[in-house]
Amino acid sequence: MLDVVFSPKLFVFYLFVASGVYIHFRGRVRHGFLRQLTDHSTVMGPINMLVYAFSKTPNTPYLPLNSHEELRVFRDNWEKIAEEARKMYEFGHVRDSASSRDDAAFNSFFKTGWKRFYLKWYGEPLASARELCPTTVDLIEQVPSINAAMFTLLPPGAKLPQHRDPFAGSLRYHLGLMTPNDDACYISVDGQHYSWRDGEDVLFDETYIHYAKNETDQTRLIFFADVARPMRGPVSAWFNRSVGRALGKLTESPNTEADRTGGLNKIFRYVYKFREFAKAFKARNKPAYTLTKYSLFALLIYAIFFT
Repeated sequence: MLDVVFSPKLFVFYLFVASGVYIHFRGRVRHGFLRQLTDHSTVMGPINMLVYAFSKTPNTPYLPLNSHEELRVFRDNWEKIAEEARKMYEFGHVRDSASSRDDAAFNSFFKTGWKRFYLKWYGEPLASARELCPTTVDLIEQVPSINAAMFTLLPPGAKLPQHRDPFAGSLRYHLGLMTPNDDACYISVDGQHYSWRDGEDVLFDETYIHYAKNETDQTRLIFFADVARPMRGPVSAWFNRSVGRALGKLTESPNTEADRTGGLNKIFRYVYKFREFAKAFKARNKPAYTLTKYSLFALLIYAIFFT
């Protein structure tokens, strides 16, 4: 009996349960139980728990910018960055990939009108970004803690749904470039609102539940970056960096044909066909869809941990 209770599989199962409970109750805003049960933040729970345990960052939704002085270079040069971002916007390079289905990480945002132009994604800056945005890329390369960066657009009337980002290894940085400069265009992190302004920046922990709204008649364009979370000691920093790079290689998404595409995004268009089938099933019979979904989830848990 003791061999069963303390088996490696059950230990991992208990670890998932414990980390999932912690993540669910972290912060004031929470998903419903069933949403959290199958959310990617629960799947990533054990890894994120290690990151939180060795993080130097305060356990708060918003973080002081004075603890990341290296980011000042973006604020000091925001007009130069904004000039390149406007060109990308005017020439149609800030776009979605809804037709090509090669961006699994942000695919669900595209239906709201959200768009992006990648500058860097957990590796070297993209070839297209070097060509089209040399000034911004040069600034990014001056800050080694930048894991990823892009220009992102939120059109008038758009809303990004409540979500957590899956991996806790980075903090999220926003710099206003072309914004409505209005309180009706904002992001809410764990229930606390922040409204973008041109030339102003903010740093927050994207593993708290957050959403964004643009209730104005103007487009919002910002510089968006993932900043490496400061860690305690070289081993935890190496772990954080290694996990981030591995996930980054899988989720690289191109601006043009000259850019790399990650392994997950290469197959995402085929995975999406299954998602479309599931959505159609849900629309026809939501109770049957819900029962099927959670029955399959329960069978998967049983097969992994109890057989």
